[in-house]
Amino acid sequence: MSAPAALIFDVFGTCVDWRASVARDVANAIPSVDAFAFADAWRGEYDPAMERIRSGGRGYVPLDDLHRENLDIVLDRFGATCPDPDALNHAWERLDPWPDTVAGLTALKAGHIIAPCSNGSIALMTRLAKWGGLPWDCILGAEIARDYKPKAEVYLASCAALRLTPGEVMMVAAHNGDLHAARAAGLLTAFVPRPTEHGTSQTTDLAAEGDWNLVARDFNHLAELLS
Repeated sequence: MSAPAALIFDVFGTCVDWRASVARDVANAIPSVDAFAFADAWRGEYDPAMERIRSGGRGYVPLDDLHRENLDIVLDRFGATCPDPDALNHAWERLDPWPDTVAGLTALKAGHIIAPCSNGSIALMTRLAKWGGLPWDCILGAEIARDYKPKAEVYLASCAALRLTPGEVMMVAAHNGDLHAARAAGLLTAFVPRPTEHGTSQTTDLAAEGDWNLVARDFNHLAELLS
């Protein structure tokens, strides 16, 4: 494998602990509900909302707006009232990085361009980077493609924005499905497990399920492998 010129990253789950972070904000805003169950349900609406766009049933809508629509769905399901749902929707901009994320990204940035390739909007990714100190070189992903992963267009738009071929770019993710799609689009791939993304009883994405170019314990280990 030739060394990649750029690394692009899944963010929710791979770089940040969305579940614990969203649950924290839910607990503060709606103390009457099980905050982790609510966070899981809110995240559970994520893929169905994007699928309506991926399948052509709806034009592109930024994830910020989908999150807000999904919040109303989950509030209704839980029979809960939120004093300020617009404010709670910003919880997705306040997701804490995993312990190795910032140091690992900083080490990787020394030798590579690094950027998110997330389904989050440019605004969401920018504010999330400010919150967690994520040292991106630029913000890429769904909004520049105006579509959602795992559509090939999202990965390819990120490569094109950097004026690199897919074979010069490595997709880094904790989700095997993300990497299958990236590899099908011609990108290099690296798997980094996050075995508690969905809590201590997680059963998915605990190990590599493909012949990825690299498999690393965490971002610091990935930096060592690429040094």
